[in-house]
Amino acid sequence: MSVTLTENAARQIKKQLEKRGKGIGLKLGVKKSGCSGYAYALDYADDLNENDAVFEDFGVKVIVQEKDLEFVNGIELDYRREGINEAFQFNNPNVKGTCGCGESFTV
Repeated sequence: MSVTLTENAARQIKKQLEKRGKGIGLKLGVKKSGCSGYAYALDYADDLNENDAVFEDFGVKVIVQEKDLEFVNGIELDYRREGINEAFQFNNPNVKGTCGCGESFTV
């Protein structure tokens, strides 16, 4: 199982955690949503639970609940700025399709 961060993503997560003033990392998960079935869920992680897997790149931890690992295994989380827009990008090899609006995906 693997979840990786690009250097840009790690830098952005560090910046957000510092601004927040607490947290041990980024919590990455999936939720049922949209017309294709699933959407990514991002949150701050303040502690670890028994069923959490921890991945680390560039000194930043990404925490994934065991139940979500099958959906995000192999994912690379990037952070890109294009013009005035900036956002996390999910490069997930498990995705078989996305909806037209880009909100949800199928595996």
